[in-house]
Amino acid sequence: MDVFSVADIIINRIKREYSQDVAIVGYYGSYLQGRATERSDLDFFFIPATTRGKELELQFIIDGISFDFYPIEWSRAERMAALEDWNTTIIADCELLYVRSEEDRERFLQLREKIAAMKDPSRAGALINQAEHILRDCFLILDKLRRAGASLNLSYSRTLAQEIAGHLFKCLGYMNQTYYTRSWGHYREQVSNFSVKPDQLDVYLDTIMFSHSPAEIISACEQLVMETLELLSEQRKQQKETRSYPDRMKGFYEEERGMLNKLLTACEKRHYETAFFVAIGTQDGIARMLYAAEKGRWPGYFDSTAYRELYDQMGYPDLTNLLDPADFEPLRIATLQLIEKLEHHIMSEGVPLNNFASVAEFESFYRS
Repeated sequence: MDVFSVADIIINRIKREYSQDVAIVGYYGSYLQGRATERSDLDFFFIPATTRGKELELQFIIDGISFDFYPIEWSRAERMAALEDWNTTIIADCELLYVRSEEDRERFLQLREKIAAMKDPSRAGALINQAEHILRDCFLILDKLRRAGASLNLSYSRTLAQEIAGHLFKCLGYMNQTYYTRSWGHYREQVSNFSVKPDQLDVYLDTIMFSHSPAEIISACEQLVMETLELLSEQRKQQKETRSYPDRMKGFYEEERGMLNKLLTACEKRHYETAFFVAIGTQDGIARMLYAAEKGRWPGYFDSTAYRELYDQMGYPDLTNLLDPADFEPLRIATLQLIEKLEHHIMSEGVPLNNFASVAEFESFYRS
């Protein structure tokens, strides 16, 4: 089958009836890469310019070959360019079949420029964050494997292991600041060229794919996830730290003071439920903000001890340990100490505070 004749039929209709409703039509995949087989369809997509343009979406089969002419909104194309959507290759490696205007072409080429810049060191932190987000999902799937019990047969263990492997391929892509040009069945050959990957990756993947033992499959998944976590943690440590209180904490104390006042009121009124939630949430929020100001980045999901340890090292009071429904006074005193210490700390780091003794003082400031 001449799949491009199918594309021509669609393009011709767009030119006749939807010329202002479609911004871009492109194709990618096997035909562009020269590896199409007799069963290959044409991987094509379009970017609608109007709501009416979305009407062109169509899934169909011709002589046993499936086609999916599907819309990608500009917003999704932008996420692909930022590697926030996994299908980056669609934007980066496609051939355009139709362009409504030069403005649309320029907008599309700007997305490609953004993809080309992904190797820039300045992008590393954001991509590590995305890798961490994917890795969190792996732990949730591991929990499913562990809780399956008697229902964990070979089929179910392979299904969850395949999901973990897919997530980890994505994770490794982010960690290496790159994207995959081919997907199912071709991840490993691309990962082999990555500089950051688990040493025993092939061993674990072979176990996942070929073992008939659910226990072996679980073990391989656990080890693969943990080794990937170690790599991620190491990359975190290698990130340049940019200490900056003025950039991070401007306005923070003024907002946080409201929660601290709420905590003082809860102590005075002996309202333990309010004290419980506010004390823990406030302490954790302050600890995270101090970490961000010191390191130049927010603590990651797996940095749960690091930012709490920093809070303790700085000598801030542990409000959480002082929660006691029978005695609120230690918590109240610690809250007052935290207010004083935090205010002094922030001012000593050059962060201006909008803290006024009276309405008249505020009015004078505001007018000036």
